[in-house]
Amino acid sequence: MSDPAPRRRRSGGRAANTALRGAGTFQQMPWRIPVNTDRPTEPLDEAGVAAIHDGAMRILEEIGIEFLNEEALDLFRAAGCTVNGTNVRMGRDWVMEMVGKAPTQFTIMARNPAHEITIGDNHILFGNVSSPPNYFDLEIGRKVSGNREQCANLLKLTQHFNCIHFAGGYPVEPVDIHPSVRHLDVLFDKLTLTDKVMHAYSLGKERVEDVMEMVRIAGGLTDEEFESRPYMYTNINSTSPLKHDVPMIDGCLRCIRRGQAVIVTPFTLAGAMAPVTMSGAVTLSIAESLSAIALFQFVRPGAPCVIGTFTSNVDMKSGAPAFGTPEYMRATQMTGQMARFYGLPMRASGVCAANVPDGQAMWETSNSLWSAVQSGSNVVYHAAGWLEGGLIASPEKFVMDCEVLQMIQRYFEPAITATTPDDIALDAIREVGPNGHFFGHPHTQARYEEAFYAPMVSDWRNFEAWEAAGSVWTPERAHRIFKDIIRDFQEPPMDVAIREELAAFVERRKSEGGAPTDF
Repeated sequence: MSDPAPRRRRSGGRAANTALRGAGTFQQMPWRIPVNTDRPTEPLDEAGVAAIHDGAMRILEEIGIEFLNEEALDLFRAAGCTVNGTNVRMGRDWVMEMVGKAPTQFTIMARNPAHEITIGDNHILFGNVSSPPNYFDLEIGRKVSGNREQCANLLKLTQHFNCIHFAGGYPVEPVDIHPSVRHLDVLFDKLTLTDKVMHAYSLGKERVEDVMEMVRIAGGLTDEEFESRPYMYTNINSTSPLKHDVPMIDGCLRCIRRGQAVIVTPFTLAGAMAPVTMSGAVTLSIAESLSAIALFQFVRPGAPCVIGTFTSNVDMKSGAPAFGTPEYMRATQMTGQMARFYGLPMRASGVCAANVPDGQAMWETSNSLWSAVQSGSNVVYHAAGWLEGGLIASPEKFVMDCEVLQMIQRYFEPAITATTPDDIALDAIREVGPNGHFFGHPHTQARYEEAFYAPMVSDWRNFEAWEAAGSVWTPERAHRIFKDIIRDFQEPPMDVAIREELAAFVERRKSEGGAPTDF
């Protein structure tokens, strides 16, 4: 197994940044699992938490959740819940007993052991954009349908950037591959181009079973080893309001029975698929997610589960989803409070509604990312590369987002807030006095290379220097970095025999027809 990207000395200051930019290269921060040391932002008081909890429990007890999956209905009957057709009502005592069995923290192994991730406690993990059907970059200059090459290039960015901790779904949907075999080709690309934690779509038993088998093969694992601990995860969305569909619940049941992790993320848009009030939307989201998590804990107590939030608002003029709004931020923070109340790890997202990698894209995404920090989220989906409410993936946006992610990681480094006598620097302050400066002082000279965050995309030169260097705007700089990464990319090592076994499995499943489709 290979180590993550080598630890490089980070240069600080404008001169170093300028020199690196001129060489067409950049340096990134080393791989690390950030630990969120800040107190979470908690907009709800104790009565507010109790009110949302009671509201969610009343939804489950009095209104019920529609489960379209027959196996799930049988399981709810066996648990003593009230099943009327597809409607399931469950008592709060049972729900809380089941949810209480879920772990507060767990680890998912990766093909490269150095890239394993721990979900829960104060860890915060970032993943790539997942599932857009379309692609945009500056070279093409327009929105196009995604293809396998674009998907592979975004996977290369996923592997390259140390601030991306896990591989989400397809970073762009490769519509040039038939849906029956798309999962086989993309997972082969994922497993060979990256060695980070893997994801499976819960879209029918064949896809889930195929992905689990491919992850097992790539890890060189026996069935017993694979099932002994999580090596991958799936993420599902409820069909808001008040519904869980057939394939997603099926996929989760298959994963948890084999010891793999599940994230349940209702997609509740206030004013459309949820009440227009944010407290109402959060309450609905909590009820939908807990209903599924309770089921999974009934089937396999202690199964690794994460409660997700994707609660935002719509533009009431157009009906389009909006992200990175004040309402989105508060809903994420409120859900973080509820996740801690239930003792569950939490998933949030780094999202925006912007159509191109511009200022709107970055302020909306930054709002989303910082609300994930403020809420105490443990898993952040779509943290790099997302545009147009999830309909476009962009490599320039991916690189620009990674700048923000690195800043967040740097923000949490203990060195920034260290208060040793050397950090307080009284001797240096005394020696410089009121008439000197610190640039040339030995205290600065001994520390300047590591003192501050050094950007990879931002340009800190003044206007004249920036203009003399070609007046390159931020997305253009990000595009150059993207091209450099793709040009120099090297696949992480994989044992030849394992790669051949993986390829043989893909070919066999293709010959068998892959997964059934509707066409």
